[in-house]
Amino acid sequence: MKWTIGTKIGGGFALALLALVIIGVVSYRSTTGLVDTATMVDHSHQVLENLEQLLSIMKDAETGQRGFVITGEESYLDPYNAAIAQNEQLLGKIRELVQDNADQEQRIEALTPLIASKFAELKEVIDARRNPIGGFEAARQIVATDKGKVTMDGIRKIVDDMEAEENGLLKKRSDEATLSAQQTHSTIVWGTIFAFAFLSVVGFSITRNISRPLNEISDVAEKIAAGDLSSEVVTDKRGDEVGRLTRSFFGMNGSLREMADVARRIAASDLRVQVKPQSDKDILGNAFLTMVDNLRRSTAELSEGVNVLASSASEILAATSQVASGAAETGTAIAQTTSTVEEVKQTALVSSQKAKYVSDSAQKAAQVAQTGRKSVEASIDGMKRIQTQMESIAESVVKLSEQSQAIGEIIASVNDLAEQSNLLSVNAAIEAAKAGEQGKGFAVVAQEIKNLAEQSKQATSQVRTILNDIQKATTTAVLATEQGSKAVEMGVKQSADAGESIRLLADSITEAAQAATQIAASNQQQLVGTEQVGLAMENIKQASAQNLAGTKQAEVAAHGLHELGQKLKKLIEQYKM
Repeated sequence: MKWTIGTKIGGGFALALLALVIIGVVSYRSTTGLVDTATMVDHSHQVLENLEQLLSIMKDAETGQRGFVITGEESYLDPYNAAIAQNEQLLGKIRELVQDNADQEQRIEALTPLIASKFAELKEVIDARRNPIGGFEAARQIVATDKGKVTMDGIRKIVDDMEAEENGLLKKRSDEATLSAQQTHSTIVWGTIFAFAFLSVVGFSITRNISRPLNEISDVAEKIAAGDLSSEVVTDKRGDEVGRLTRSFFGMNGSLREMADVARRIAASDLRVQVKPQSDKDILGNAFLTMVDNLRRSTAELSEGVNVLASSASEILAATSQVASGAAETGTAIAQTTSTVEEVKQTALVSSQKAKYVSDSAQKAAQVAQTGRKSVEASIDGMKRIQTQMESIAESVVKLSEQSQAIGEIIASVNDLAEQSNLLSVNAAIEAAKAGEQGKGFAVVAQEIKNLAEQSKQATSQVRTILNDIQKATTTAVLATEQGSKAVEMGVKQSADAGESIRLLADSITEAAQAATQIAASNQQQLVGTEQVGLAMENIKQASAQNLAGTKQAEVAAHGLHELGQKLKKLIEQYKM
């Protein structure tokens, strides 16, 4: 149990890291094996692929050779030429891939001359076929020797052996890869389960070893925070931080109990208590020591002050009683003065209202006078306009009479014209009668002219009658217009006289209104002054009432202060010094 909490937690993390390292190393080795196996599998697949490609180009070369032999066309040799170009490259790749396998290297060394021999046989047949004389037969005979078939069978056998070797290696490596994957899976699964179980046990042990005493200390701390100092902290011989924390809580609880006992004795008015701080850094103990010393000094000073307060309160009580009596008499006198000022204020208010009423009436009369003056001036202007219009009407009537005379002359001319037309129609009728049958049309025209002349004569007579009526009416209008002009002229003169009288009346009313306004303003100022005096007296009355109330309160406070001094004296006597 001498390990610290940090050591225990660090040990737990070290065990966890160790388990992770072991699992990681095993997994890494297994994964590396898998990667190597996968690389070798890919290597075998590359060898098989190149071998298949080698056989394919050999077959393409034979196919191209046969086509050329049969047809003699050079284009059939394209697969053969491509095979020659790829042959060395493929052999180089296969030789590089199998350089770590001795058996395969021997096989590739045996395969190389066979391939060269096969290409030589193919070239021999092609050269024979190119001979224009008997080339086909020569080529056939070379092919019939089966030399190329034997070489090709040897190539296929070696390639088959190499493929069998690589397929065997491929199966072996696949089995190794499967086994390695299973081992990796088992290592990870069982290693994780073991690590989880082991670390769970270690973590539970460390947590239980730390959390249980911390929970006990937390319970005690919550009770101490709630003011309950009755709980006991069980100490043990642990050497870690929890053990030191437990012993510190035990010492703190004891110190708090001592301070609580000191506080209870002080609350019981016992200042003889002795406070001993734990050290110079004991803030609570030093504070209690200072508080007790200050309470002792303050209590002694307070006792002296209470004695002085008791004697001073008696003197203040007597003086306050005298002041209260004088304040009551002052309040009565001020109340009477305030009533008198209020009566004066009401009188001034009535006078101001009357003056205001007179001023308002004068203002209204002035306004009415001004309105009448304006109306008369408007009437004068209207009469003048009427006079002007009457003169214009008279001129128009005169002109109308002159035009009527002109119309009469025109009517006389028209009448003469009708007479002449009538005579002309008679003459035309006579001439038509003389003409006989040929003048009948002209007789009709003469008759129509005669009718028109009769109608014109009748119309002229009617117009003359109407014109006579118009001339009579015009004469009457001229006389009436002259009389209207004279009447309008007299109305204008009378309106001017009335306007002058109203103007003088308006000036008098305006002067009266100004005087009434000045009287109302003077009364208003007197009313404002009276209100100010009344307000001042009211303020004085309120101040006196407040002074009286304050004096009474001071008297009550003096009584209370006197009683307080006596109570404080008794309380101070309870403290034991």
